[in-house]
Amino acid sequence: MYDKRFKYSVVERYLNERISYRELADDVGMDASTLRHWIKLVHYHGENAFTPPYTKYPGDFKIEVIKRIEDDGASIRDTAAFFKIPDISMVRKWKKKWEEDGEDAFDSTSRKGQPIMTKNNSFHNDSKRSKESLEAEVKQLRMENDYLKKLNALVHKKEQSQPKTKRK
Repeated sequence: MYDKRFKYSVVERYLNERISYRELADDVGMDASTLRHWIKLVHYHGENAFTPPYTKYPGDFKIEVIKRIEDDGASIRDTAAFFKIPDISMVRKWKKKWEEDGEDAFDSTSRKGQPIMTKNNSFHNDSKRSKESLEAEVKQLRMENDYLKKLNALVHKKEQSQPKTKRK
């Protein structure tokens, strides 16, 4: 298991050096597909890329993930990064279940135990949240948005300044 600092340093190396996924992954002793996933996470989530998300996903969320794959033609890896799902294989399992069971694949009524959390019984019901809490969230989202814009500009600038050569 890699810590956050290591993950960020590897992604930063990729963004700042002229090095391929494979070369960098070999250099630091890791799998290139894991590195690609980390880079996507940073692209979509910036500073919060490696902060673990809520890990019990409701059926509606799983369907939304699958719809992105099917409707947008997004890859499983890209979709996992977009939705900040740390385990790519989880998305693969959801997709397989969706293909086998269709609309009933994530039906909450067929689950055993406690019901899953829905928007109606969510801990963070927007109507009950304080103004300060919402303002803090807006501020955080704006900071994340600014970070992603800067990161995108840096990547674009790097791409423009480098002569086009094939990577190994």
